[in-house]
Amino acid sequence: MTEAILLVGGRGTRLRPLTVNTPKPMVPAAGVPFLTHQLARARAAGVEHVVLATSYLAEVFEPYFGDGSALGLHLEYVTEREPLGTGGAIRNVAGHLRSGPDDPVLIFNGDILTGLDIPALLATHRDSGADVSLHLSRVEDPRAFGLVPTDPDGRVLAFLEKPQTPEEIVTDQINAGAYVFRRSVIDTIPAGRPVSVERETFPDLLAAGAHLQGMVDSTYWLDLGTPQAFVRGSADLVLGRAPSPAVPGRLGESLVLPGASVAPDAKLSGGTVVCAGAVVGAGAHLHGSAVLADARIGPGAQVTDSYVGPGARVGARTVLSGTVVGDGADIGPDNELHPGARVWCGAVLPAGAVRFSSDQ
Repeated sequence: MTEAILLVGGRGTRLRPLTVNTPKPMVPAAGVPFLTHQLARARAAGVEHVVLATSYLAEVFEPYFGDGSALGLHLEYVTEREPLGTGGAIRNVAGHLRSGPDDPVLIFNGDILTGLDIPALLATHRDSGADVSLHLSRVEDPRAFGLVPTDPDGRVLAFLEKPQTPEEIVTDQINAGAYVFRRSVIDTIPAGRPVSVERETFPDLLAAGAHLQGMVDSTYWLDLGTPQAFVRGSADLVLGRAPSPAVPGRLGESLVLPGASVAPDAKLSGGTVVCAGAVVGAGAHLHGSAVLADARIGPGAQVTDSYVGPGARVGARTVLSGTVVGDGADIGPDNELHPGARVWCGAVLPAGAVRFSSDQ
């Protein structure tokens, strides 16, 4: 049996207000909780058993996914009483694994959208005889990530966390947040305290002479840590740029889920998704955006690269660009919000409260 651990305990602080009422992996992307895409891809790669390492708002996962049978999986849920970090979370769920000491265990971070070839990573792990294998991706600007230089055979040489100077940037290969552990290695992680795999487990294993193998896979990869990234990830799923068997409809410029209402002359493009119960008014233009359940987009509104939370309202002729609107917020008519704006859950903006002159 191939099994996996999904790390879904993060608080998603950078994603607020999307995560005020919803844990990060349950925030919808392309119309379904983001975690659905990860689970579906794992199942397509042959994974049968998944243990979810939960913490923040842990109570919402099991009522939605149940035992996993609807996805062809067997799911178990383990909740941390106190945040344990990535390594601590992995160790905390070890007792629920069924693998033998030398069997592979896949581990995924719950906020990475990727086209990773999962069977290829498992094959790399098996063929190299590694203790741990890591998915590595190449990025143009690696300063925000952990660098992982490797030798010509792919063996990991070092872990360099978030380098800043040109001298520190010795490779464009970054830790992409997916791993295969030999089952016995998980038991060596200290139990009962916070542990970071990036800053403690991997460097300690390397120092002890363990074999850590890197596999570079530069297919689609996106860290969904910010609202702007999450909006882009949702749109890329709808457009088919990011692969997922869980997108609930045909891929294309837009996805309108059953129960949504879109005016005949409204224009949807750029991977826009409109969820059940949402209403898009006459003459509205939506591009690269997500409109969640029961939200309302007023006539003539223009919504670009934005995320409109469940039950939120966007008034007539209002312009949103790169904006996140929290659950139940109410933006009155004739407002104009520019990139980076976040409207908190339940907030109310009166008509014309925020405007920008044409010379700005």
